[in-house]
Amino acid sequence: MKIETTGRRAEEWIGQELSGLGQRVRAARAQRGMTRKILARDSGVSERYLAQMESGKGNPSVAVLLQIAQSMDLEVTDLFRNTQDGKLGLHQMEARLIHELTGRLDSGQLSEAHHILRERFGAAITGGRGQRIALIGLRGAGKSTLGNILSDQFSVPFVELDREIERAYGADIGELLALAGQPAFRRYEHRCLDHQLAENDGVVIASGGGIVANTEAFNRLLERTHVIWLKATPDEHMDRVMAQGDLRPMANSREAMSDLRGILEAREPLYARAHAIVDTSGAKVAESAAKLTATARALISRDDQASRIATPETLQNRATG
Repeated sequence: MKIETTGRRAEEWIGQELSGLGQRVRAARAQRGMTRKILARDSGVSERYLAQMESGKGNPSVAVLLQIAQSMDLEVTDLFRNTQDGKLGLHQMEARLIHELTGRLDSGQLSEAHHILRERFGAAITGGRGQRIALIGLRGAGKSTLGNILSDQFSVPFVELDREIERAYGADIGELLALAGQPAFRRYEHRCLDHQLAENDGVVIASGGGIVANTEAFNRLLERTHVIWLKATPDEHMDRVMAQGDLRPMANSREAMSDLRGILEAREPLYARAHAIVDTSGAKVAESAAKLTATARALISRDDQASRIATPETLQNRATG
């Protein structure tokens, strides 16, 4: 890309870059369920300056960007465009070539490519899922209530990942975040998830709402479990959270509903990576539980069939037949 270094065009280009930077910081913060106040606390950057930066009016130094990135457990390069281009090619040229090829595809072609890859290599990737089911979604979606019911249906343990994190850390999540910040929380989240996957061939896991922002942990969840997004409207999320008497992560916020909508909007593309979606909006618990159970059974059955059809032996026979 040609960069103008003088005159009005340079000012316009710089303005566009700063605006984009602010949008990416705001999106990363929303995905993690962090208010601006929390990001200011964890990064040491003033809330006022963060507001200016997110609106595209700030001109942060490298040191400030490092502080912000570290507090959200990001590399500083993640705050800039095209940060994924180099990462995919660090270990093998094939990954770079695949990335370059898929980068030229439109959304329909990407969906087709994903389907082809799943059909060809799905058994090797998903064979380790077994009867592990993971429920994702915002707080108030019904992960605990429906997860308990689902675990009874499959006669497997029910695990709330946040409770496992608290047990491992020795204090509640609020204290973990306050004392150690997002990076430490994400490490505990990944570690506790790995432990549950290693210990259980069958389990229902209710993940924290922000696990989708923990790239490594979420990818592990997608690879090793059947991931189901429990979806609801923002109003229903808020009503259910209030009924539980817990407003985390929007505690003490005057704009709780606006915060919740922003978090949901930022996370929706990530939640949509789930293997299935169960919409609990306007549904009674029994109705949602029946729908969830049927969805989970279908995912497990499909995986079993794929494993039988695409064993190493059958793939070898296809290649030589």
